[in-house]
Amino acid sequence: MNANGSLIETLTHSQVYRDYERAYTEATGLPVAHRPVETWQLPLHGRRGESPFCSLMAEKSRTCAACLQAQEKLCQSARHEPKVMTCDYGLTEAAVPVRLGQDVIGFLQTGQVFRQKPTNAQFERAAAELEKFGSLPDRARLKETYFKTPVVPQKKLDSILTLLTIFAEYLSMKSNQIAVQQANSEPPVITRAKQFIRDHQAEDLSLGQVAKAVNTSTFYFCKLFKKATGLNFTEYVSRTRIEKAKNLLLNPNLRVSEIAFEVGFQSLTHFNRVFKKIVGQSPSEYRGQLAGH
Repeated sequence: MNANGSLIETLTHSQVYRDYERAYTEATGLPVAHRPVETWQLPLHGRRGESPFCSLMAEKSRTCAACLQAQEKLCQSARHEPKVMTCDYGLTEAAVPVRLGQDVIGFLQTGQVFRQKPTNAQFERAAAELEKFGSLPDRARLKETYFKTPVVPQKKLDSILTLLTIFAEYLSMKSNQIAVQQANSEPPVITRAKQFIRDHQAEDLSLGQVAKAVNTSTFYFCKLFKKATGLNFTEYVSRTRIEKAKNLLLNPNLRVSEIAFEVGFQSLTHFNRVFKKIVGQSPSEYRGQLAGH
């Protein structure tokens, strides 16, 4: 997990966030999630208030992969300001950026609603779209969950976005406080080394190269890095690259071999071996699980 991922996790487990999440869902009936910039999970799946239709979609691996790509598109558009997106099935979701300084580290996300009461014609279009993915859920169940989706008029949705934006600003302020605390507890050499690894992960990195970049001896850096991270240098670099690869595997247009070299592995065989060791399955199996192949 990178520094921003760790920061998001700390914020999400804080008492103030848990109180806000509970109050928000009780007041609006909608789910809310605090997600990192890069994720390979559906942020609202399993949350209180999740749409029964979206929950049903998440059970199917191919529709799940399509939803993940839609989520990525929403959050890419929400990097500068709150954004709203309507998916291929007619449901609306919203994302608001959370920042550390000028950098976006995550998003508050909510939605899974209709902005107007759905019609039978709209349902038929959604069902036709789903049929493209093959195995359609039981039609009666599909229709029942579709029409149980909450309807939130535009004016109310605007108010909800205002609430999320205010809380996102608070989380941004909190993230700065936590970042300062973490920076004080982690040796600056390690902080700089982690950043150097993230910036150069696609290159053929060596322990000596990173030690030199942060102005320490290789021997001292090796001991300090293991003590601070709990991993040796090679393990840390591999995990950083695999986290990036997992995100790139969401893009069906990229070949596994392209991804391997993109994240810094010098051979496909080595990439496959390390990926399976860390994730528990091969890159192709991981992608197939998402895409339903």
